Amino acid sequence: MAHIAVVDDKEILRDSLSATLSREDHCVVTFADPVEALTATKGGAFDVILLDLRMPRMDGLTFIRELRGSGCDTPIIVMTAFATVATAVEAMKLGAFDYVQKSFEAETITVLIERAIEHSRLRKENEALRTSVDDLRKRRTLVGRGRRMTALRQELDRVAASHATVLITGESGTGKELVASYIHHASPRAERPMLCLNCAALSANLLESELFGHERGAFTGADRTRKGRFELADGGTLLLDEISEMSPPLQAKLLRVLQEGEFERVGSSTTRRADVRVIATTNRNLDDWVSQKRFRADLYYRLNVLPASVPTLRDRAEDIPELVEFFLHQATIHEGSATRSVTPGAMRLLSGYSWPGNVRELENLCRRAATLCRSDVIDADLIEPWLRATSSAESGVETLREGRMLEDMERQLIERILARHSGHRVKTAKTLGMGVRTLGMKLKQWRDEGHEHGRTLVGAGAEM
Repeated sequence: MAHIAVVDDKEILRDSLSATLSREDHCVVTFADPVEALTATKGGAFDVILLDLRMPRMDGLTFIRELRGSGCDTPIIVMTAFATVATAVEAMKLGAFDYVQKSFEAETITVLIERAIEHSRLRKENEALRTSVDDLRKRRTLVGRGRRMTALRQELDRVAASHATVLITGESGTGKELVASYIHHASPRAERPMLCLNCAALSANLLESELFGHERGAFTGADRTRKGRFELADGGTLLLDEISEMSPPLQAKLLRVLQEGEFERVGSSTTRRADVRVIATTNRNLDDWVSQKRFRADLYYRLNVLPASVPTLRDRAEDIPELVEFFLHQATIHEGSATRSVTPGAMRLLSGYSWPGNVRELENLCRRAATLCRSDVIDADLIEPWLRATSSAESGVETLREGRMLEDMERQLIERILARHSGHRVKTAKTLGMGVRTLGMKLKQWRDEGHEHGRTLVGAGAEM
């Protein structure tokens, strides 16, 4: 449903248009006086304006000049019974969306309105995306001057110069989306749009529609034709986040787009083309998923032309002080908190923590500390309980026992790696650098201890 203003001094035309458009479920407000209409429409309350060019007190061209001069960009369809080429050209130059003679059929004006609404929606969406990307470019950067991040930036600069697909891998919270943004803005496509789509957030049908678009009536609720992300990102970049969650049938359709640059909207047989660079991210081991036939091998190879691996925060702990300073500065800007600093003791605590949630966890902790700290200095006493609570939740062991600290630490590490590999003992033993039999003996010992104390060991019953 759209809100439509009809501006015409002829009552019979106003009533006719109101009846026609109301049957299409639009909300119609009519104006006989263009001066009154100008006041009512300047605030952008309407989706489309139908405007007569010949009216007393103010003609249509003056109306358009005044409305555009106020900053209102509502689409205007001008109507006249005195059509001339000069009038049409002048109206379009002033910002009219389209032009129609008053002998139009009802279907003609309905189609024009649908086009105007879609044009307005796409313009607003593109403006929002451009603003979002510009904001991301200004506020977010790859922070860290340590060895790992320096090497990553050098690699990304080489990747950005290409037009090939990129597969970004890394644990959750490492900043894969930020790396994708870095690639786009360092690439020849930087002035074109970068659109993002989370493949895990939508059902297969909705994801297909978001990717490729749909025609009106293609499915229940498809009340208008809509372009997909591939069309909207033409000439730019499309980020497919969590690509591993895409269904197999949709994987096949994506493969075709990557290979041929062609696709069809849902409900259409018309083949369309788009020049889009695809960047995909995943926190999964896609080699394993391919071997398990959960992900298409041909799509994996097509995506993995230029691989980029984002290091975990524990693998680049030397960047933590710089990251802390950056996130506290961001909290000052966006949360309105006071400027904060961190004591040496608190920084040692942060640098020695394992950060299972990676950079995202550090960012959240900094924002929390900046908000809750009662002084200008964040000390270890404030943040230590938060880190301890996270470590306890992750390891399942609340304390390390005196006299058995090394054994407890070994157990926490093994349980964490075992959980990471979903209880697979062979992979766990390989990661830890120990024999499978040795691992099995330790698990049996801890399982027996767990039965005595009513505690369940993670992965105790897992297959080898």
